[in-house]
Amino acid sequence: MIRFKFHIQPGVVSCFIALLLCLPEIKAQPTLKNRPNEREISIRNPVNKTDIRINLPASLDSMDRKKITSLVFFALPNGNSIEWTMGKRMRPGDDWHYDIQHIAAQTRYLRELMTDRNLVVIYLANELKSWPAWKRQKADGPAEIKRIVDSLVSVFHDFRTQVVLNSHSGGGSFIFGYLDAVKEIPDQVKRICFIDSDYGYEDSLHTEKLANWLKKGRDHFLDVLAYNDSVVIYNGKPLVSPTGGTWYRSKLLQQKLSGYFSFKTRTDTSLIYFNSLSNRIDIILKTNPEGKIYHTEQVARNGFIHTIISGTKYAQRSSYRYWGDRVYGEFISER
Repeated sequence: MIRFKFHIQPGVVSCFIALLLCLPEIKAQPTLKNRPNEREISIRNPVNKTDIRINLPASLDSMDRKKITSLVFFALPNGNSIEWTMGKRMRPGDDWHYDIQHIAAQTRYLRELMTDRNLVVIYLANELKSWPAWKRQKADGPAEIKRIVDSLVSVFHDFRTQVVLNSHSGGGSFIFGYLDAVKEIPDQVKRICFIDSDYGYEDSLHTEKLANWLKKGRDHFLDVLAYNDSVVIYNGKPLVSPTGGTWYRSKLLQQKLSGYFSFKTRTDTSLIYFNSLSNRIDIILKTNPEGKIYHTEQVARNGFIHTIISGTKYAQRSSYRYWGDRVYGEFISER
């Protein structure tokens, strides 16, 4: 892996593209079936203390410009490294964090399913390993988040790009920072996803903005996954405050959006589903009668896959099920 210390700004996009074209290819592992070649670039910005890794399905010059290019911005959870978030096949002695998200393997699964588009995943981290803490240290945090997103989108200006804002845990703070920085959510943003990460949702700041965006495009999707964290006792204390967890915030978000849209609700043995706009709004809440911590399980049990394709033709073609067995096992790399 080649690392470039590089501050991305629109004025240096052409230079950044040249760097992308020179990257060594990441070879397919022999133990994997049908794994496409990938290219990666890591960018460390010492000015804003961010750490970004772009995972491409192929070299930039060989990506099909006729296809839609989905740029998935995945904001990392608190405390996690990009390597842990990507995941790998576990070996004796490996840190358990490598087996809790597997965004890389889930991405490879999606690429085999979504063959009519280029799927690019952009991992977003910072030196504090916490987007809430990073944002608190910056008076212009939301504006800087928007600059990061806009600069990375501009790298792909020759492609038909669509933006997906995705997140886990504290990574939701990155998405809310972006929402706080824009007057209206741009049409180019096609999907906004919170995987147990909507702690920062505020009705006064976000509901109307999200509702207007959902109304303006039939290709706009909102995905929210959460579990009942309000009943979890950790080290003798409640894991979250009564109104601070994703269970409360997700229910509040659904309640406030119901003032704009009509929802259908159904339940199964452990999940509560809230759907609206022909499943363009998809909110799934995991019940928790035993008071367990399901924070990362929501990602690992096909959560990332679900937030990328729920409500689309791809979901109908796939055998995956959210909160079911992992469907991406053969795509987990050795390193």
